[in-house]
Amino acid sequence: MADKKISQLSSASPLQGDETFPVVQSNTTKKTDVHSVKNYIVPTNLTVSQGTIVDLAEDVSDNAFLIKLTWSGGNGTMEIYLPSAVSNTNRTIRLVSDGTFTSNTKVHLIPAEGEELDGSSTFYQINKSYEGIKVWSDGSEWFIIQKKA
Repeated sequence: MADKKISQLSSASPLQGDETFPVVQSNTTKKTDVHSVKNYIVPTNLTVSQGTIVDLAEDVSDNAFLIKLTWSGGNGTMEIYLPSAVSNTNRTIRLVSDGTFTSNTKVHLIPAEGEELDGSSTFYQINKSYEGIKVWSDGSEWFIIQKKA
């Protein structure tokens, strides 16, 4: 294959997401799959409602970097738990609410048990349309590095 230009390669069949392909990181060739790359470039859409609990360490959004929140149903509060800052060093996560949110629909963004978000073990609240927050892990806690209200 090394003797062919990319334009000369045959087209791939539709991808399933688990196909492995090479990536170069810090001068080292490693392998990854489409699912891992997709989480960096395609937002994860979460529809949330009163009483919903989402754990970003166990959910389909495990590797998501941009999460768009849509509220469904009546007024209330739901919870999103951040994954462990310790096992997510240098990861950033962005959450944005769409136009379905009001002051009576709330998302509580909560650090993992025993960890902190911006120096606090309590939650950060999203409770309006088009609100956003970006958090970053230094390997021991999460920091709010950007917010839009």
